[in-house]
Amino acid sequence: MTDKIDTRQIILDAAMARFQHYGYAKTTMSEIAKDCGMSAGNIYRFFPSKLDIAEAMARKFNAERFQTFAQIAREDTPAIDRLYKFLRYQLETTYEKLDSDAKVLEIAERLSDERPEFANEELAQERIYLCQILEEGVKSGEFAPIQSPNFAAEMIQTATMKFTYPQLFSALTLPQLRRELDGVMELISAGLKHGCQAVENAA
Repeated sequence: MTDKIDTRQIILDAAMARFQHYGYAKTTMSEIAKDCGMSAGNIYRFFPSKLDIAEAMARKFNAERFQTFAQIAREDTPAIDRLYKFLRYQLETTYEKLDSDAKVLEIAERLSDERPEFANEELAQERIYLCQILEEGVKSGEFAPIQSPNFAAEMIQTATMKFTYPQLFSALTLPQLRRELDGVMELISAGLKHGCQAVENAA
């Protein structure tokens, strides 16, 4: 591991400790730098802004999620089971992360407001694994033919957006959200098995 990577991780660890204790808004770059034993000016060599630190934290969290998504997509199980496991894992992982620390929710809200391109990139990555599950479901005969797997994956994301970052959309408990996801999955499953005429239109 290089010194640059070491330093970035030290900064991220110090920032997370600050964010968790004082909150994102009340933390300054100077305070993070002081905790790392470096000058305020030096920290900007690694992260141009506090929001960049928050994004780096989110990317690390997402990297772990994407690794699990890839594992789920490769499982030798029915496609519909993999799809449900994918969405259930997404719900439970993010819910528990945000529920365990209200300060993390503050960071998620700030990124959602100020870095929408980050969320779009995250969704695009998720669609890679969703498309894999859909295509294999069609190939096995489990799902009806799909004209555009990417479009179908995008629509599944749209239908389940509430469960991606649940605390940003509602104040429901995890059991309540699981119940809702089960209901949405029944509708998605029926559509995938019997087919639908939805086609992708130019924006």
